[in-house]
Amino acid sequence: MSFVGAPGVPPQVAPFSHAVRWGDLLFVTGQMPTDPATGQLVEGGVVAQTRQVLANLTAVLAQVGATLDDALMVRVYLTDFSDFDAVNAEYERWFTAPLPSRTCVGVTGLAVGAAVEVDLVVGLSAGSAA
Repeated sequence: MSFVGAPGVPPQVAPFSHAVRWGDLLFVTGQMPTDPATGQLVEGGVVAQTRQVLANLTAVLAQVGATLDDALMVRVYLTDFSDFDAVNAEYERWFTAPLPSRTCVGVTGLAVGAAVEVDLVVGLSAGSAA
């Protein structure tokens, strides 16, 4: 299973699938802080961008009947590591215990001029839609 578009999911900014299933795992492409309705980068700084990224990931997961609580591994990419605490504060609002494993990486740039990007590895149950 893989998909490249769905209602509420932002358009791709490059040639890729939003998610690919392999067995009981779903690999979700890094989502950008783009508004699904316009495809444009959201304004308001790194907190607003983090909120949009997590909303976009939630929309991708909804396509297969999963939620952020099904995440096993999260990778966060930041263009400015001084945003680490602000991103963590927003991140904590979206995930419940037990928390997934996570890596946070400082990068020199992201697509569309984003300050943050997040990708996931998700565990799916046998009854998942994907």
